[in-house]
Amino acid sequence: MVRTSAPEDAYTAEPFLPGRGGLTALRRAAAECRGCPLHRDATQTVFGDGGQDARVMLVGEQPGDQEDRQGKPFVGPAGKLLDRALEEAGIDPSEAYVTNAVKHFKFTQAEPRKRRIHKAPNLREMTACGPWLAAELAVVEPELIVVLGATAGKALLGSSFRVTQVRGTVLEEEIHGRPERLVPTVHPSSVLRSDDREAAYRGLVSDLRVAADALS
Repeated sequence: MVRTSAPEDAYTAEPFLPGRGGLTALRRAAAECRGCPLHRDATQTVFGDGGQDARVMLVGEQPGDQEDRQGKPFVGPAGKLLDRALEEAGIDPSEAYVTNAVKHFKFTQAEPRKRRIHKAPNLREMTACGPWLAAELAVVEPELIVVLGATAGKALLGSSFRVTQVRGTVLEEEIHGRPERLVPTVHPSSVLRSDDREAAYRGLVSDLRVAADALS
């Protein structure tokens, strides 16, 4: 059955979710998602990556340019920095499940061959993509969620979320009907943009050490 794009007043990925199956079934179904307009310009859906038995799930904002081209989350510069910070904090990156609140790259582009500039997803787009994140959480059942940045925090914890107020702390909240423990921190891309990159990096590692302690 061919599905058309959802009308603008009814953005949701819900009709595209499979009735059963694990991460493989979810990933396959997500590749066909037309639940909001972001799929139109993106190269492909970028679903989460990692094992179904991962103890920690890291949730970012959305794919970037490299992720959109390669089809995997956190493979660009921010992802490489995140892997280094995780290792320094005592978390094995290969044992984490990484994903994004929004599964398609949203960007602006002045001309077809010009660089694609990241554009933050809005609340309706985050809400539309929520069923995918809920499904990932239900399958993986992580012991801890690391929230990477404000957009991921708003997607999981609501529009009043402020990463600066709660970063580096362990929160206990109900997320998509499940009790979860979460540690918020900044998105690694913000470290790359920081005027004092070393201090920003040290702050990220410090927050991730809180997550490592919560898993021990």
